[in-house]
Amino acid sequence: MKQKLVVIGNGMAGMRTVDELMQAEPNRYQIAVFGAEPHGNYNRIMLTPVLFGSKSIADIMIHDLGWYQAHDITLHCGPGKAVAKIDRYHKRVIAQDGSTVAYDRLLIATGSLPLLPDIPGNDCQGVMGFRDIGDVETMIKTAESKRHAVVLGGGLLGLEAANGLLHRGMKVTVVNRAGHLLNRQLDATAAGFLQRQLQAKGMEFKLGVSIAEIMDDNGRISGIMLSDGTRLDADLAVMATGIKANMALAQNAGLQCQHGIIVNDCMQTSDPAIFAVGECVQHRGLTFGLVAPVYEQAKVCANHLSGHGFASYKSLLAATILKVTGIDLFSAGDFEGDDDCEKLVLIDQAQGIYRKIVLKNNQVTGTILYGDTSDNAWYLNLIKQKTDIADIRPRLIFGQVPPAQAA
Repeated sequence: MKQKLVVIGNGMAGMRTVDELMQAEPNRYQIAVFGAEPHGNYNRIMLTPVLFGSKSIADIMIHDLGWYQAHDITLHCGPGKAVAKIDRYHKRVIAQDGSTVAYDRLLIATGSLPLLPDIPGNDCQGVMGFRDIGDVETMIKTAESKRHAVVLGGGLLGLEAANGLLHRGMKVTVVNRAGHLLNRQLDATAAGFLQRQLQAKGMEFKLGVSIAEIMDDNGRISGIMLSDGTRLDADLAVMATGIKANMALAQNAGLQCQHGIIVNDCMQTSDPAIFAVGECVQHRGLTFGLVAPVYEQAKVCANHLSGHGFASYKSLLAATILKVTGIDLFSAGDFEGDDDCEKLVLIDQAQGIYRKIVLKNNQVTGTILYGDTSDNAWYLNLIKQKTDIADIRPRLIFGQVPPAQAA
């Protein structure tokens, strides 16, 4: 008789785990999946091209509704179907509409929530995050009739949202508290290249300031006041200031949580019958917001759910790629370095190319590539493998060195 597996969360992390599990042990579980959105599983990373207009929602579906039926997986999704409570004592989940489903094993993959800053007026109509299909549909509809958009946050998500709205015909201003864009992924020089290229597209920036107040007109956003006293017209405000783990269900169920749901190297929570993966988890003090480590977590989790039980999760080196049309940008590792590091830098203003390689003890510890990212995989591999680059150091800044020239 099959065991019962319930998955809370119909996103990329949970369903990648299901995919891996079905490859390993397709007949082990009777699977039920709960999702808050009225859709199948889609590629959240590709929401940016949907906003930009280069892809449709259908294009980014990973598992459409028919897939669940074809694989005998029960999908509970849409209004009232989100899980409201985990009853660990009776090993069951209770949905908002009161329906219950029992489990032998439970997988929590509730993802993250947008981190909305505590700003006066942030509950106005027209103030939103950028996390799901509903957000994209709202932005597209707003762009059809409104003119002014303000994006709070000069990180990856903020710039991608700003570029999409700009392409939709809106006048877009990006507000960033830090003094340069992508301050967690780029140094000031690379950020300067990026800002100039985005300004050439028509994007405007207010850096080193924050939003002091969101002004409203009968409950709808009408403008934004910045901390330096500047007032911006605004019909739409997109808050892209970060994420926080969506762990309320786990907390209410008494699972051990801190900044996320705490899991061990097997992706198991403090309850041996409950596993967790994705942006909702905390592993060895770290939380996650990129797809590569989440997919690795899914593989490890499926290995244990399938009964094979030998895989162990280790945090992966994070790399950054910006999904803005016409802009090539890559960063990885420690691109700032310390006093014991060497820094190799190449700047070509005419071509718009910037390269920075950080070395320590003849090993690459970090890199930034702007304008030409063709060697990103090679540099990333040097960092991961901790390769001794002493023999190729003279040519290292110019990219991958053919073996004959490296000798």
